Amino acid sequence: MLKRKTGTPSIYTLQFFLLCLSSFLFFGSFNMIVPDLYDYITSLGGGEYKGLIISLFTVTAGLSRPFSGRLSDTIGRIPVMIFGAGVCFVMGFLYPIVSTVWALLLLRFLHGFSTGFKPTGTSAYIADIVPSTRRGEAMGYSGFFGSLGMAAGPSIGPKITAAYGLDMTFYTSSVAAILSVIILAGMKETLQEKVKFHPRLLKIKWNEVIEPRVFNPSLLFLLTAFSFGAVLTLVPDLTIQLGYDQGEKGIFFTVFVISSLAIRLLAGKASDKYGRIIVLKIAALAIVVSDVLIAYTHTQTMLMVSAVMFGVAVGMNTPTIYAWTIDLSLDHLRGKGLATMYIALEIGIGSGALIAGWIYANHIENLREAFLLCAALSFIGFLFLTFGLNWSKRFVKSTV
Repeated sequence: MLKRKTGTPSIYTLQFFLLCLSSFLFFGSFNMIVPDLYDYITSLGGGEYKGLIISLFTVTAGLSRPFSGRLSDTIGRIPVMIFGAGVCFVMGFLYPIVSTVWALLLLRFLHGFSTGFKPTGTSAYIADIVPSTRRGEAMGYSGFFGSLGMAAGPSIGPKITAAYGLDMTFYTSSVAAILSVIILAGMKETLQEKVKFHPRLLKIKWNEVIEPRVFNPSLLFLLTAFSFGAVLTLVPDLTIQLGYDQGEKGIFFTVFVISSLAIRLLAGKASDKYGRIIVLKIAALAIVVSDVLIAYTHTQTMLMVSAVMFGVAVGMNTPTIYAWTIDLSLDHLRGKGLATMYIALEIGIGSGALIAGWIYANHIENLREAFLLCAALSFIGFLFLTFGLNWSKRFVKSTV
C-alpha cells in the first residue's frame, strides 16, 4: 500500500482507482436503461406494473446478498464482482427480444443478481485495501465514481434512445458492463485465504444470512432508502408532468447525483473525524426535507431544488452507512456484514418503489401522499439515531 510522507497509509492506489472506474461503468450500465423502462412496460400494456420495475430488481438483489457475502468471504472479492457485472452484460442483449410484460418483469428479476453481487464484493475489497481510519473517506470516493455512473446512465440513456432507439440503449448498457468486467479481471485479489468454488458453498443456514452486529446501520438504511425507491419510480412521471420532454426525463437523476458528488467526499471525511452518528442525523433530516420538497413540487425550478437537496442528503447518508457497517463487522465476516446492510438497502428501495407506486396508481395527484410517507419513514430513522441506539445495543448483544 502506498505511503504518504507523514507515514499515513494512502487510499489512492492503482487498485483503488481501477475499482472506482469499474464501479462507474457498472452503475452506468444498469442505470442508463431505467428511465426508458417505464415507457417500455407501458407500451407492452403493463403501465400498472411500473412499481415492479424497481422492486423486482431489488428482490433478487436482496435474496442473493447472503450468497454474495459468503462467496466474497470464501472464493474471493473479484469473482463475486465479475459475476455481478457479467449479469448486466448478458441482460443488455436479452431486453430487446422480450415482447410481453411478464417476460420483461422476469428479466428485471434476473437483472437484480447484478447488484446483489457486484457492490458486496466492491465494498469488501475497499475495506481490505484502505486503513480503518480513512474508511469514510474511501467510501466517499468510491461512491463518487458510482454516483458519476448513476448520473451518466440516466442522462445518456434517454438520449441514445431518442437518437437510435431503445435497443441501442440496451446494447450500450452491455458494452459498459463488459468494460467493467475487463477491468476487474486484471486486478489483484485481496482475500488472503481463498477456497475453490463448490456448490456446497451455496448451502446457507439462517444464522449465516444476517450479521446482527450491523443491525443499526442496516435498519437506518432500510428506512432512508424507501425514499430512493419512490424517487426512481415516480419522479420520471413528475418530470414529464412539469413540461420536460422524453429525452430529459432523467434530468432529476443527473442533478441529484452531481449534487451528491462533492458532499460524498466531505461527508466521508467528516464521519471519520466527528463520528458516523452526527453525520447520519443530519443526512436523515435532509432526506425528510427533500421528500417534502418533492411532495409539493409544482414547477421545474422546485424540481431542480429538490434534486439538489436529495443529492446532498443521499451523498451524506450512503458512504457513512457503508463505513459504519464496516466498523461494526468482524474482519473475517466482512462480506456477511456488508451483505446484511445491502439486504436492508434492497428492502428499503424495493418496498419504496412498490408501495409508492401503489399509492401513486398512475395519478399525479397521489404523488404528494407517497413522498410524505417517505418523509415520515426517514424521520423515524432520525428518531432511531437519537433515542434508539442504546436499546439496539442491548438487542445486538443478546443475539451475537
